[in-house]
Amino acid sequence: MAEFEFAGMTFRGGKAVVLITALSTLGGGAWAAFEFYKDYMDMKEIVQNIDVGEIEARNNVIETKLEEAIDYTRDIKNSLKDDIIRIERITESTSNRMKDVQDDIDQRLREVSDLSRETEKDVRDSLRDLEDRVDVKMEKLDEELRDTLQKALDNPLSD
Repeated sequence: MAEFEFAGMTFRGGKAVVLITALSTLGGGAWAAFEFYKDYMDMKEIVQNIDVGEIEARNNVIETKLEEAIDYTRDIKNSLKDDIIRIERITESTSNRMKDVQDDIDQRLREVSDLSRETEKDVRDSLRDLEDRVDVKMEKLDEELRDTLQKALDNPLSD
């Protein structure tokens, strides 16, 4: 079996393996601690070199641009709202004008219809009057013809 001496002590067999394992674990732990400390120091240097003023200035620029974008968006919204209100007014005005035109057309149609009815009534009345006059004249003519015929029949030589 292997045997070795370390710090005045002699190690044989399983004890030697335990000692080598303990020493390698201790060495690995020391190396890990060194790497952790090195990373810590690197990060500390990075953190110390961070320019807080530059970050703050950049944040201020971003905030300013964000506020400008919000104002621009608000202006667009207000402009669109004004456009919608203007369109609604124009639409309402056009609708009112169309209603006025429709009312005017309806009124004129009523007037034409009334005039047509009156004209039709006048024509009917005129035709009745004409018919009555023709009837009266026809009756008078009929009477005259009968009288003339009767006279001619009563006395064929007279006339």
